Amino acid sequence: MTTAPAARAARSTRKAIVRPADRVFAASTIIAGSVILAALAAVALFLIAESIPALVADPADLPRSPDSFLAYVWPLIFGTVWAAALALLMALPVSLGIALFISHYAPRRIAQVLGYIIDLLAAVPSVVFGLWGIKVLAPAVLPLYSWLVDNLGFLPFFTAPVSGTGRTILTVAIVLAVMILPIITAISREVFLQTPVLYEEAALALGATRWEMIQMAVLPFGRPGVISAAMLGLGRALGETMVVAMVLSPAIVVSFVLTGSANPLTIAGNIALSFPEAFGVGVNALIATGLVLFVITLAVNSVARYVVNRRKAFSGAN
Repeated sequence: MTTAPAARAARSTRKAIVRPADRVFAASTIIAGSVILAALAAVALFLIAESIPALVADPADLPRSPDSFLAYVWPLIFGTVWAAALALLMALPVSLGIALFISHYAPRRIAQVLGYIIDLLAAVPSVVFGLWGIKVLAPAVLPLYSWLVDNLGFLPFFTAPVSGTGRTILTVAIVLAVMILPIITAISREVFLQTPVLYEEAALALGATRWEMIQMAVLPFGRPGVISAAMLGLGRALGETMVVAMVLSPAIVVSFVLTGSANPLTIAGNIALSFPEAFGVGVNALIATGLVLFVITLAVNSVARYVVNRRKAFSGAN
C-alpha cells in the first residue's frame, strides 16, 4: 500500500503537461523582446559608427567651426533640455488636475467625454500643432510678452528687447506642453482609477474630505505612475522636431531669456533644419548630435526607472 509521502513524491516528480499553444506563446514573447533589444542595439551601433568621423575630425571642418565638438553641441543640448523642462513644468500640474477631475470629481458622462477628447488630442499630428503655434499662438502672446518685459524686465528670463514675432522658446514650450499634456493625463488618469477602493473608503471613514482622501490615498498610490507618465511626456518633448523647426526663431546661443528674438535651438530642430544642406563631415556631425540626444533620452528614462523603483515600495503600487 502506497503511503501518503510516497504518493506526494510521485506526483511532484511527474512532469507538467506542456501544450503546443504554450510553447508557441512563450517563443513569441521571447522573439518580441529580442526584436526590441536588437532594434535598440542596431540604432545605437549606427549612431556610434556614423558619429566617429565627426568626433575625430578637425573642429574647423565642423559646421560653424567651433573649438571642439563639445562647443558645437553644447548650445543644442541646452536648448533641448531647456525647452523640454519648460514644457514639462507647464504640462504636469495641468495634466494632474485634469486626471484627478476625470477620475474623482466629474460626473460619469462628462468624464467619458473629457477622456475621449484627451485621447483625441494625442492623435493630432505635430505639424498641426506647429501651424497652430505660428498662426494663432505666436501673434496672441505678443501683448503678454511685451507686458512681461515692461514689468518684469529685471528678471533674467524677461530681459529686453522683446521678440517682434512671438516665435520664442517660451512659445515653443507652450506648444510642447499642449502636445505632451494628453500623454501625461491619460496615464495618470488610469493610475488614479486603479487606487484600491478600500484605501479611499478608509480615508473617508476617518472623516477626511475628498481632497484629503486624494492626498492620503490616491496621490501616494499613483506616484510611480505619475513619474512614469511625466518621463514619457518629457521624452516626447526632448525629441520633438516639427514644432521646433516651424515655430522657433532659432540662434545657436545659450540663453535663459524666454521672450527674446535670440532663442536656443534644440538638437532635433537643428537636424531637421540643417540636414538637407549638410554634406561630408557635416552629416556625421548631425548624426553625432542625434547620438547625444539618444544618450540624454536614455539617461532620463533610467533616472525615472530608478525613482519609480525606490518609491514603489511605499506607494502600494507593488
